Formats: sequence, structure tokens, C-alpha cells
Amino acid sequence: MLKQTTIQQTVRTVGVGLHSGTKVELVLRPAPVNTGIVFTRTDLQPPLVFPASATTVGDTRMASTLTNNGQRVSTVEHLLSACAGLGVDNLYIDVSAEEIPIMDGSASSFVYLLQQAGLQQQDAAKKFIRVLKPVEIREGSGASEKWARLEPFDGFKLHFFIEFNHPAVDGTVQTAVVDFEKVSFVKDVARARTFGFMQDVEMLRGIGLARGGSMENAIVMDEYRILNADGLRFDDEFVRHKILDAIGDLYLIGHPLLASYTAHKSGHGLNNQLLRVLLSQPDAYEIVSFDDEKNAPITYAEQSQREWVAA
Repeated sequence: MLKQTTIQQTVRTVGVGLHSGTKVELVLRPAPVNTGIVFTRTDLQPPLVFPASATTVGDTRMASTLTNNGQRVSTVEHLLSACAGLGVDNLYIDVSAEEIPIMDGSASSFVYLLQQAGLQQQDAAKKFIRVLKPVEIREGSGASEKWARLEPFDGFKLHFFIEFNHPAVDGTVQTAVVDFEKVSFVKDVARARTFGFMQDVEMLRGIGLARGGSMENAIVMDEYRILNADGLRFDDEFVRHKILDAIGDLYLIGHPLLASYTAHKSGHGLNNQLLRVLLSQPDAYEIVSFDDEKNAPITYAEQSQREWVAA
């Protein structure tokens, strides 16, 4: 049987929020079967709980943000991407401010934290959401059109296209396919960093965003070039980070997906709309488990072995 997974022990770290610039303590704790991923704001009295789900996303400007009773936990996508990549089903996440720390701008610090905690299989079947028919969301038209699609697939595969019309981005690969039957999240996705443009910084800070951003936690570009002295970690790091984001956004559906995801210039908002469209069509998906691992897609049947070896 493919089993649910949590972590073995509590771990913690401290960082800075990308948009708030606030110092944040993050604590990861084991959770019982069928808990899912649950965030708690420990700085509020009483502490406020934010279940990770597509329907609790209340803001998607520059990040995926969970909301509850007028409060928020933002920038959850990188940590959720690490949970999805390592196969963590159940986890309590305590955070001392309104934003998950950005760390180095990728998911690699969260992967390391989860590895330090250790993975623990639980005595319950892992649940998957299997997409049964294509669902799609589109926005805009012509050159500004953006879209995202989920289609039936026996595993989990993502195909992403970006288009930024910027010399530094145009000089890299702008489309990528990641099929987790063939590649490792830890080696091939987790280290891809978020990115931004210097000319946007003042505008973003004016609306309360990007206050904690720096070249320590993002790829930063002026009008012509990448400013980070160490350059890129991958030739296609920009589009790989968009895939990393999408993995985290899609994990907000509550279970691993059995699907192929394709997107053109999609972002947090469109990804969340796509999940809501899927959930609104009961005939478009089903929840399944695998009593015999031999019947499970290789993507998930060998996930823990593949990712821990990659680490």
C-alpha cells in the first residue's frame, strides 16, 4: 500500500518574509493521518489555523496567500512545493508572522528542513486526485493571453511556457517539461529561485510588497542583465521556478495530482482558478488510493526512494 507520510520530529528555522520584510520563525511538526497541510499563526491570540486548500486562497498578488477571518499567511507556495516534491501528506506548520520566510528564494531550504526532520510513513493509504477529463482556464487575448490546463495522465508532469520580453530572460530557455517519472524534484526543480526586476521594486514596495527582497533570495535584473554575481543555477532557471511555483500552487488541492499540467504565462491566480474549476466539476476527477504499490504510477511509487537518494 502507498502510505501517507508526515515528518518524524519537530524542526524549526528563522528567516525573512519576501514581501513583508519581517523576521519570521517557522516550525514544522508531525501531524496525524488525514490532517493535510495546516498552517497556524502563532503570533495571534488565540493562534489562528489556516488549512491549505484551494478554497482558502484569498490573495494571489505575487504569491499564494491563505486567508481566515481577516488574517493571512502568504507566500506558501515554495514550502508547499517542497512538501509535494518529498511526498509529505500531513504536516503542522507554525509561523510567527503573516508570511512564510523566503529563505534563498527557492524550495531547497525547505527540502533541507524536511530532510532534517525525517520522513515517517503512516498507517493509512495515501490519497490522490486523478484528473479524468481536461479542464482549462484562460485569461486575456492575443499576445496577453494566459492559460493553464490539467489533463488525464498516469503520473505527474508539468509543461510551462514563459514570455517576459527581457534580454536576460530571452537569452535563456523559456519552456520546460518536468515529468516526475524521469526526474528528481530535489535535483532538478527545488533549487530554482524566484526572480524580479529592479524597475518594479519601487512600485511593489509602494503597495507593501517585496520589502524583504534582495540578491540573497532572488534573481534580480536591471533593464538588460542579471545582477547576481553568481549568475543562474540552471540554464532555464526562470521557467523552472515557475514550475516550482505551480507545484506548490497545485498542492493546495489537498492531495497529490495524477495529471498533466500545461501552462502559458500562468501565475498563482490562474493556477488557483484552475483548481477551483476542477473541483467544481465532480465528473472531472476522482480520489483514489493504491493498495498495491505495483499499480501506482512510478512517479509516486518510487518518490521517497528517488528523492532521498537525490538528497
